[in-house]
Amino acid sequence: MSLTPDASGVFPIAPTPFNPDGTIDWTSTERLFEFYDGIGSDGTTVLGIMGEAPKLEPEESVRIVKIAVARMPGKPVIVGVSAPGFAAMRSLARQSMELGAAGVMIAPPPSLRTDDQITGYYAQAIEAIGTDIPFVIQDYPLTLSVIMTPAVIRKIVMDHSSCVMLKHEDWPGLEKISTLRKFQAEGSLRPISILTGNGGMFLDFEMERGADGAMTGYAFPELLIDVVKLQKAGSRDAAHDIFDAHLPLLRYEQQLGVGLAVRKYTMMKRGILASDAQRKPGSSISAKAKTEVDYLLARVAKVDPRAKV
Repeated sequence: MSLTPDASGVFPIAPTPFNPDGTIDWTSTERLFEFYDGIGSDGTTVLGIMGEAPKLEPEESVRIVKIAVARMPGKPVIVGVSAPGFAAMRSLARQSMELGAAGVMIAPPPSLRTDDQITGYYAQAIEAIGTDIPFVIQDYPLTLSVIMTPAVIRKIVMDHSSCVMLKHEDWPGLEKISTLRKFQAEGSLRPISILTGNGGMFLDFEMERGADGAMTGYAFPELLIDVVKLQKAGSRDAAHDIFDAHLPLLRYEQQLGVGLAVRKYTMMKRGILASDAQRKPGSSISAKAKTEVDYLLARVAKVDPRAKV
């Protein structure tokens, strides 16, 4: 299976489950991907920023890819292969594709500043991993501090036929989606899938601007699936209604520095993860914060019974 420009739907970003001692919880890892498959996710993305990928040993990364492919049969698995050097990137990319992954995601290093540096980096990265591997551009300036204009994204896409998707995480970014779709309508940009991130914070309107779905890690990916399906069906008010019910929890989960801790705590409460542990160095939330999350879950449950945990 290969990732294509018509990919759409919801690809949850998978956290890496850890035991309290810092070892990987392989039982929870299997359960996590079975959960994603069972709720109707269209695919998944592993070894992303929220997956604590830089903290993993190479053998652990490969095993996670194996499990994701096995537990989500017939669905595309995208592997984050960003690395300081191209040798490590190439190794993980090639191994992942051999294991059955559908494509890879590449984020630009924070040192890039000019348009030429950005496009040059992607040219080198694609040369390193091979032009036969479908890849996703990760555009996440809030964390990576690399600013990609629509014109830069267009150049990367048009220069590399193996580029099939943009993970759009600019903020604010609605106008960027509109601009890219305008390029496509005018014929200066070939068709490309656009999946959005930022925890789903703007998914309600991102879908209306031309996004194809979401690739993010909100602790209730079922909500993301609902919004995407309802928007595609033209049920705008219903999409916004269910989105609005989850928005306070979405917002709380998006706090810089503790977002992953909130997400893992919620997923532990849901029984998906056995522990909310992170591998050191990692963040945690206080007992007070946990009561706040519990309160938000109870409020969401008044509208969405899936939040009754």
